[in-house]
Amino acid sequence: MKQLDMMGQFEQLGERRILSVSQIVYQIKSRLETGFRDVWVQGEVSNLRIPPSGHLYFTLKDPEAQIPAVCFRMRRRYLKFLPEDGMELLARGSISVYAPRGQVQLMVSHLEPLGRGALQLAFEQLKERLSKEGLFDPVHKLKLPLFPARVGVVTSPSGAAVRDILRVLQERNDRVGILIYPATVQGPTAPPQIAEGIRELARRPDVDAIIIARGGGSSEDLWAFNDEALARTIFESRVPVISAVGHETDFTIADFVADVRAATPSAAAETVSAAREELAQRTAHLEKRALQGMALILHKKQERLRTLTASRGFVDAETRLKYFLQRLDELHGRFRKALPAFLAPIGTRLEQSTTALEHRMDLYLKELKHGLGETAGRLQAYSPLAVLERGYAIITTSTGQVVRAAAQVSDRELVQVRTGRGSFMARREDEREI
Repeated sequence: MKQLDMMGQFEQLGERRILSVSQIVYQIKSRLETGFRDVWVQGEVSNLRIPPSGHLYFTLKDPEAQIPAVCFRMRRRYLKFLPEDGMELLARGSISVYAPRGQVQLMVSHLEPLGRGALQLAFEQLKERLSKEGLFDPVHKLKLPLFPARVGVVTSPSGAAVRDILRVLQERNDRVGILIYPATVQGPTAPPQIAEGIRELARRPDVDAIIIARGGGSSEDLWAFNDEALARTIFESRVPVISAVGHETDFTIADFVADVRAATPSAAAETVSAAREELAQRTAHLEKRALQGMALILHKKQERLRTLTASRGFVDAETRLKYFLQRLDELHGRFRKALPAFLAPIGTRLEQSTTALEHRMDLYLKELKHGLGETAGRLQAYSPLAVLERGYAIITTSTGQVVRAAAQVSDRELVQVRTGRGSFMARREDEREI
């Protein structure tokens, strides 16, 4: 017979072997963990709890039995979805015993929903959660710059996406610089690489927009763009991000959180070059309107000048007026040549420049009109015909000399008197005979 000593765990009386509670629990634990290292268990989730530690505690049950289950935080982060009460699923893991309560439990390493794809469920859950946080709210969307000088592209350098982007930009606007950040776009290493590419490009002061791109594929192929950490990196970027992932019918979390969603990588390239093309069209339209307006104004001024030059009193000024007309035509030609330069793509200064140009032309034409009016007035004032119209006359002798003094005309000499509206002959008579 052996008595229980201070450190002993059992005493043996005859054939009896007495075990302590911890001994028997740990022996059971060892045998269970050895015999059930990798099992799949099907059941319904109930009593789901997520304490601050981040572990998942729940019960798997069927109509006849139940078993507690736990998924520790280090394993949970690899799950593609979050279980919910009432969800039917398959759980993969090992059977163990929680010694403090002597409780058999399933240590979960993988979960797979029944009746719904794990990827789709994870997508919907993450989409709903981020939407509630406001990451998709249009109020947070950044606007693309009007004239992007350099665009960063995060994608695989050997994929079709980058070739499509380069081709479209070369065709539409070869002035846009491209900075490519190589990254894996599929698999578990893709999300952190893409996120790092966005952060690196956003830190550069010369990058105006960022495109994250990948060609089409299955949901599993595009899953890297449904990563939560990547979504938050896109949201926090100070530079506008364009998501161009998959085909037109493919949607990822990155599409919802990005500032702009493009259906394809080619569409993303068209988006960053559309502003310049739109401005070029607007510039051409404004140029056409400006030329038409100036042509109309100049036509009216020319017609007015022709009317003035045809009127009486301007005959002597014909040469001067022709000079002004020629000068106007010359200025018109110079203006037509210079106008495209003024209306070149210069961003927000375009409308200001157009307004200033019209203002200057109006001032010039007003000054020209004013100058012509003054010239016409002076010519009219200095015209001999105008003086004659006021009742004066010009007297000339038979030899054609202008009579400026009475002494120039002899007694009974014939002279010609010219008025504003005709002429007649007159004879000087002795004043004593009158």
